[in-house]
Amino acid sequence: MTQNDQAVSDSGRRSPEPPIHGPEGFEGMRKAGRLTAEALDVLMEATAPGVTTEYLDNLAYTFAMDHGAYPASLLYRGYPKSICTSINHVVCHGIPNDKPLREGDIVNLDICLIVDGWHGDSSRMAYVGEVPRKAQRLCEITHECLMRGIAAIKPGGSTTDIGRAIQAYAEAERCSVVRDFCGHGLGRTYHDAPTILHYAEPSYDVVFKPGQFFTVEPMINLGRPAVKVLSDGWTAVTRDRSLSAQFEHTVGVTETGVEIFTFSPKGLHQPVNPAA
Repeated sequence: MTQNDQAVSDSGRRSPEPPIHGPEGFEGMRKAGRLTAEALDVLMEATAPGVTTEYLDNLAYTFAMDHGAYPASLLYRGYPKSICTSINHVVCHGIPNDKPLREGDIVNLDICLIVDGWHGDSSRMAYVGEVPRKAQRLCEITHECLMRGIAAIKPGGSTTDIGRAIQAYAEAERCSVVRDFCGHGLGRTYHDAPTILHYAEPSYDVVFKPGQFFTVEPMINLGRPAVKVLSDGWTAVTRDRSLSAQFEHTVGVTETGVEIFTFSPKGLHQPVNPAA
């Protein structure tokens, strides 16, 4: 989600304030989140040198259909595929195609499944064979940014807590946080309030309340944070062509803290380098 989408809704349905959900909503999001995580497990295990992202997209679509779900991105604002596949210096919204993945690539696999009307949204980095240490380190830093951002969530806290935690860690590791894209509320709507910035911005601050659902999805670059969108209108890349990585979870604010809906049932939260 771009920051320009903050005031833009799905068919005009974006709420002025973050919706508050009860037990039914949590149950719906647990089901959607688990199936989304299971789909990512399948995609992670299928990612290898020589595999095309088009194949992974077809795999995701088939998985969704076989499990009574629907990929939220398919035809969303004209997007043509079921998943996003962002390789190396692609920051986000990479469109699957018939070009084979190469040894040493890193690729973000991003999928949102609609299950009984509820949206589960998640992404992970996958290693394509043996990857360089700098790429592996970036993925490790990005995953740690995600988890530190989530750990900052609690009732009475605010969205700035997430951004501050992510930015402090990323910059301490000599990486940068992408500003052009952000997390978002979701539930029965794909993109809703609140907007989740992954850097500290006190001028935008939403207080957390139990029952709010949203994504945390930091994009971290090895180089500078600047990005540009290619002529296809979707694919965002780093301007300096440095490597970029992203991890994403869907979470809900609870009475005591936060619940992550999209944990991998197989523990495949982070990629593993075959040579390690």
